Amino acid sequence: MTQSIAPTSSAPKAPGPSRRGLLIGAAVAVLLVGAIALDTTVVPIGSEGDLRAQAFSPDAYGQAEFPRIQALVKERAVDAATLASAVLADKDAAAEQYGTPSSTGAIMFVTLTGVAGEPRSGVYPLTVEGVPADITVRVQTGPAINGTDLRDAPGDIAFGSFKNQIEYQDAGSGINRAMKAAVLDGIDTASLTGKTVTVTGAFRLINPRNWMITPVEVAVQ
Repeated sequence: MTQSIAPTSSAPKAPGPSRRGLLIGAAVAVLLVGAIALDTTVVPIGSEGDLRAQAFSPDAYGQAEFPRIQALVKERAVDAATLASAVLADKDAAAEQYGTPSSTGAIMFVTLTGVAGEPRSGVYPLTVEGVPADITVRVQTGPAINGTDLRDAPGDIAFGSFKNQIEYQDAGSGINRAMKAAVLDGIDTASLTGKTVTVTGAFRLINPRNWMITPVEVAVQ
């Protein structure tokens, strides 16, 4: 009987990983995981960091900012007759004394009592005792509240705090909507003609003879 013997391969086996190589690889992995952990910030849900990470909400921003803006405007508001005299005498000096600087005209703060005339698109002209007739005084009541006078009133809400121009503009709109909800929604703004109203608010001083007031407080007598 003939026996056959299977030939043995003379080719060398591929070397497997050495114990030293495995230890080095494990150490590198541990170091990598540690570096990732050090570079990772845990942000609890609902925390301030979590809120910053969310998409910008103009309405949430407006609701948060309006109360302090309202308080500031009321604190700094000047009687309309006094302010009228000042802006007609020297616009720049009045802006420096009573206003908040702004690149497109200082934001001025005023309080007055006057009689509302016929509105146009929700804007009422006001006849105010002590204010010269050649100064047009108006107050906007909506439904749309325009401008960024309230946003710019404190002087500390800057473009650099926002992602882009759209967010910056939206912040002003959010503040306006918060004001409208807090101040105007409880008033029948469609029927103010002939009524005496007390208004505290802000306006941008571009033309000293033309005041468009965005209110922060309105009382109807």
